[in-house]
Amino acid sequence: MFSITVIPKFGDSDGLKHITNTILASWFEAGRNDIFRFFTPDLDLSYEKWKLIMARTEFDFLKQMYYGYDVEIRTYILKIGNSSFTVYHEAWQQGELKVKGIAVCVHFDFIEQKSMTIPEDIRKKLEEHLFVEE
Repeated sequence: MFSITVIPKFGDSDGLKHITNTILASWFEAGRNDIFRFFTPDLDLSYEKWKLIMARTEFDFLKQMYYGYDVEIRTYILKIGNSSFTVYHEAWQQGELKVKGIAVCVHFDFIEQKSMTIPEDIRKKLEEHLFVEE
């Protein structure tokens, strides 16, 4: 599991002090940075070096989150396929699971415009972070 702490900004909330639902995509993406480094260690976003493309995202908003309280983003690997893998995210605030979601990432060659098999060394790194239900 990877974990980061997000300190919500004033602009991440609405008039009721709720965290807006659109900000979770950005926070969950930040939670994937360590996974991105498996594929592109220096996080170079050049066309030739970047190796991942997003295929799908999904969010389940379980409880309201509020401005003024830190949020822990927990990131796991849910499933690993031949060229894609599913990332599982959780957003926790004040000891409660507030939002969960998934992102499907594909190992991708932007020059050839096609998916690629996940290399074995990277697959092993991903496997170290598989989600295990408690």
